[in-house]
Amino acid sequence: MIKGIKVVLFLVFLPFLFFAHEFNPAHLVVKEVDKNTYETKWMYPVKNIGARGEVVFPNECLRENTKIEKNGRYLVESFFLTCATTLKGKTVNVKSLSVLTDALITVNHLDATTFEGLMSAKNPYIEIPLEEQIYPIGYFKLGIDHLLGGNDHIIFIFGLLFLVKNLIVAIKTITAFTVAHSITLGLSVFGLISLPQATVEAIIALTIIYLAYEISDKKIYKQTPWLIAFGFGLLHGMGFANVLSGIGIANEQMAMSLLFFNLGIEAGQLLLIPLFALLLWGTTKLKFNKAFTAFSYVVIGSLGSYWFIDRVAAIIL
Repeated sequence: MIKGIKVVLFLVFLPFLFFAHEFNPAHLVVKEVDKNTYETKWMYPVKNIGARGEVVFPNECLRENTKIEKNGRYLVESFFLTCATTLKGKTVNVKSLSVLTDALITVNHLDATTFEGLMSAKNPYIEIPLEEQIYPIGYFKLGIDHLLGGNDHIIFIFGLLFLVKNLIVAIKTITAFTVAHSITLGLSVFGLISLPQATVEAIIALTIIYLAYEISDKKIYKQTPWLIAFGFGLLHGMGFANVLSGIGIANEQMAMSLLFFNLGIEAGQLLLIPLFALLLWGTTKLKFNKAFTAFSYVVIGSLGSYWFIDRVAAIIL
């Protein structure tokens, strides 16, 4: 009896312990407007742990005309930076960067070259290279971090694997999900389609609730569940796009940055799928897959319900 109560309490309080944090990376945009003179914007999320991160430039650089204002989810600090020499080859760092907040840096030089990188609490320093950067690797890392940091996306991918019969169908299902969110990610970033972020996040929570229902109904698809994977992938793609829209994707390399962000998301998925597949295989071999499946759809449904209520409340209130 006591053991059963403990299980019920665990399921009730799990959504509050395992919440999907809002992925809001900081973004430093530095644009050279004249020789060694830079127009700078430091966008830091309003919702963060601890003090706001502070950008530290080389000592030979002087800040002028600093202005701070709130813009959506971000506190934006704008100023001009006048340096004795070029920023190329120099190091920039961020003090007090939260463990949950990565910082993307975009530097647009006067010679039309662009550098992009990513800083974190573990690695708060970044050197602006002397040579031109060909590929925006920072967006690739940002894509991985977004996928691995978005618990709702992780739960959805995990849940999809309960609906497929074998590895081949699983690969096709995840591919359908990938193609779908790539489409809406691109369309959203280029401004061809648009939905408010709060609405998108609430609908994503609904997809998780529906997924739990499908699992509880003991549906096992011998063929790829296109409707679920592709249809819901379209919605998740708009959720991914809101991250890029919020931090201001670099227009000079928009297509390339979008590609690398998407590749980062796929890399994150590829890291997760073998782990989830191994877990499901292990429960089958140990012959407690039915109990694990029942436990999983209750947890998935509980999480989806909590996120949906929380996100709808945020829209209304």
